[in-house]
Amino acid sequence: MTTTRPPAPRRARMTGAERREQLLDVGRALFAERGFEGTSVEEVAARAAVSKPVVYEHFGGKEGLYAVVVDREVRRLLTAMTEELDVSGLHPREVLERAALRLLDYVEDSTDGFRILVRDSPVASSGGTFATLISDITRQVEHLMVREMENRGLPAEAAPMYAQMLVGMVALTGQWWLDTRRPEKSVVAAHLVNLAWNGLSGLEADPRLIAPRAHEPRPASAADPAPGTGDGGGAAGAAQRSRTATTP
Repeated sequence: MTTTRPPAPRRARMTGAERREQLLDVGRALFAERGFEGTSVEEVAARAAVSKPVVYEHFGGKEGLYAVVVDREVRRLLTAMTEELDVSGLHPREVLERAALRLLDYVEDSTDGFRILVRDSPVASSGGTFATLISDITRQVEHLMVREMENRGLPAEAAPMYAQMLVGMVALTGQWWLDTRRPEKSVVAAHLVNLAWNGLSGLEADPRLIAPRAHEPRPASAADPAPGTGDGGGAAGAAQRSRTATTP
C-alpha cells in the first residue's frame, strides 16, 4: 500500500510593503557588514531570495536602497536625541546624562544602523550623512548652551563653538564604544559627563593660552642675562673664553 504525502503548504506571498521592508532589513545588514562599495544588488537579491529586478522595482538600484536605509537611521537617531534635549525644568547635567545614554542606547540597540551612519559614502544624500546629523543635534545643543552661558554671565556668542565641541566629544565616544563595548554604557556615560560637565562648570570668560607657540619668542625672565652681558654674552664673554682657553 502506497501512501501519498500531502502537498507542502505554499509559502504566503509577501505584499509589496512587506517585500520592501524585507529588502530594507537585508540591505541594512549588508551595508553594515560590507559597506556601500562592498555590497551588490546581486547579494541583496540572493539573501532576500528574490530576483534582481525585484530590488530594482522597489528602489531603482543599490543607491536608492542605501539612501532609504540611511535616511531611516538618521531620523531614528535624531528623533531619539531630540526627545532628550527638548526638555525643560531639568538640571543641565541631567540633560547631558540623558543625551549621552540615549546615544549609547542607539549604538547598542541599532548597531548596524550606527555602523552605517559613521561610514562615509559618496552617494549619501546631503541630508543623510553623519556629519549633517551631528550638525542638526549641535543646533539643538546650542540653544541650551546659550541659556546656560547667559545664566553664568559668560559670553553667549561662544555657545556655537562649545556646542560643536560637546557634541563632537559625545559622538566620537559613541564611535569608540561601537567596537569596544567596554566598560558598560552607564560607566562610559558617567565618565563622559564627568569630563564634559566639570569642564563646562569651570569655563573662563576670557580663556587664554598659557604656553607660547614654537614660533613665538619666549618671554624673558629675570634670571636670563641680557644680550651682550654676563659671563657668556657679547665680545666681553668671547674675550673671557679666549683667555680661559689659553691660560695654563
